[in-house]
Amino acid sequence: MSLKMDIPALQAFLKRDFTQVADDFDFVEVTEDQVVMALSASDKHLRPGGTISGPSMFALADVCAYFCILSRLGPVALAVTTNCSIDFMRKPLPGRLLCRMELLKLGRALAVTEGRIYSEGAADKPVARASLTYSIPPAKSAV
Repeated sequence: MSLKMDIPALQAFLKRDFTQVADDFDFVEVTEDQVVMALSASDKHLRPGGTISGPSMFALADVCAYFCILSRLGPVALAVTTNCSIDFMRKPLPGRLLCRMELLKLGRALAVTEGRIYSEGAADKPVARASLTYSIPPAKSAV
């Protein structure tokens, strides 16, 4: 399926509809095969011991999956997470985290994604793997 939203369109949607977290995430790459997003971890993303928290990694996976789906559907309101499974595999390095998300299935009612999160510069050692399913509203009404 071809792209309906590129990086500038996705970034504008993020800034307009998710102002509370828009500054946390950056689009790195958007292709027909995948979306790559980055989280520039700051003090608010750390847990005791100085590592990036699980909830911050979950947020990166969830946001990346959402925009992976929107890149194919266009700006659809109310697409929501219905399931998420995330495996935390190793402690991330300090700095930016990248999430590489692939759309496995885009149906009428559900979209299934799978992605890996890794520390920038260490793509061969994922820190987490996530599988997310989204419910797509029946009307597919663009915002």
